Amino acid sequence: MNLCDIRVVKSLMSQHGTGTKKGFGQNFLINKQIPEAICEASYSYHKSVNPQGKSAVLEIGPGIGCLTYELCRAYDKTLAVEIDSSLIPILDKTLSEFDNVKVINEDFLKLDLKELLEKELGECTVSVCANLPYYITTPIIMALLEGARDENGKSAITSITVMVQKEVALRLCANEKKGDYGAISASIAYYGRAERLFDVTPDNFLPPPKVTSSVVRIELYDKPIYKVNSEKMLFKTIAGAFSQRRKTLLNSLSSYFSGISKEKISEIISQLGFPPDIRGERLSVEDFCRLADEIEKEV
Repeated sequence: MNLCDIRVVKSLMSQHGTGTKKGFGQNFLINKQIPEAICEASYSYHKSVNPQGKSAVLEIGPGIGCLTYELCRAYDKTLAVEIDSSLIPILDKTLSEFDNVKVINEDFLKLDLKELLEKELGECTVSVCANLPYYITTPIIMALLEGARDENGKSAITSITVMVQKEVALRLCANEKKGDYGAISASIAYYGRAERLFDVTPDNFLPPPKVTSSVVRIELYDKPIYKVNSEKMLFKTIAGAFSQRRKTLLNSLSSYFSGISKEKISEIISQLGFPPDIRGERLSVEDFCRLADEIEKEV
């Protein structure tokens, strides 16, 4: 069964009395080469850093299973989380030839990620691979980055390979030298290295979205490589720096941290060697760590 054949997709939907749901951001792939390429991008990196031991992958939003099918062929274990209950009987059918897959009908953002991974994939090294709904990309990625680490900062996830809106992909992969750099860029860079691999045009989907998509792989650090006293303060500082993008770092932070005087924030910025008119988008992750440590002393 070719799960990327538009006739197969429509037939499966019709047989089970369902269709694509705009509320869940559903767009199904109809070009078999795309899920094959996404799976290869995920699995090749996984095996390069974990050549031995059992491999496992977590997929969020499997749809009717076209990417899931490829993941089942590559990985030892596949765990898929699908929010749409009407797709579960379709997945039971499309993935029936595999005994290494489990589909959970849940809202991923309401799950305890560490508990889920330990319970279902505890003995495996884990990658994440998914075609993410555009409207909820950032919350899912941050949940994956933050929720898979133990008390020592070690991540249970090796990499995150996702297809997202191209505009979002540019932000995910930007650094302080690029115009797309923002709070999500800096946050991701703290956890790992993001790379945009290839683009996917709208004609590869049913229904076709109005925008081009991109596949991004985030290669996670085994443990944080940047030193900061408080991660909570680091992410508050990043959020504050980008809270008013058109303003200088001084003005943005002054508005965000109302309990600290503008004069004191100006003093911190100068003390760290930054120009007085610098903006948040010019600071690297390391810069933000230094800044957060100084701000923490004042709150």
